[in-house]
Amino acid sequence: MRVAVGSTNPVKRRATETALSGVTDASVDAVDVRSGVSEQPFGPSETIEGARTRARNALDAGAFDLGVGLEGGVAEVEGADGLFLTMWAAVTDGERSGLGAGPRLGLPESVAARVRAGEELGPVMDDVLGTADVAERQGAAGVLTGEVIDRESALAAALAGALGPFVTDRYE
Repeated sequence: MRVAVGSTNPVKRRATETALSGVTDASVDAVDVRSGVSEQPFGPSETIEGARTRARNALDAGAFDLGVGLEGGVAEVEGADGLFLTMWAAVTDGERSGLGAGPRLGLPESVAARVRAGEELGPVMDDVLGTADVAERQGAAGVLTGEVIDRESALAAALAGALGPFVTDRYE
């Protein structure tokens, strides 16, 4: 089974490989596609739309059996204070689709304020940490949990949920 993940980010590719590790004939290709949403998706609707668009565009990028879209965003959560990092995954074969979510992680207010003001989370985290490309390593998830989880495992969990209709007959 040929699977396209709609991103060339190595973390997203590894997350896809991890989520598909139990599928013996799966091979994963990373393809550069557009999400159709802003660089920093805000709210679940925009983040889900980005994941779905990436999945469709990845599937259409070649002779693939499945398209995968992984999208990180930020959102306010009803009943909770603050701004949260969120992760969504979408999978499609052109006829069926699946959707899954990863953990929601509260952002420190100093980071949340900058994101609310229009900055993208990855560069804000790089600035706060005095580093570069945190989004291609442990991600904000790893930094904010002391490496209990990282971006790859959070995205893999979201994708595992989205794969349900493709790995079990429980959705028929």
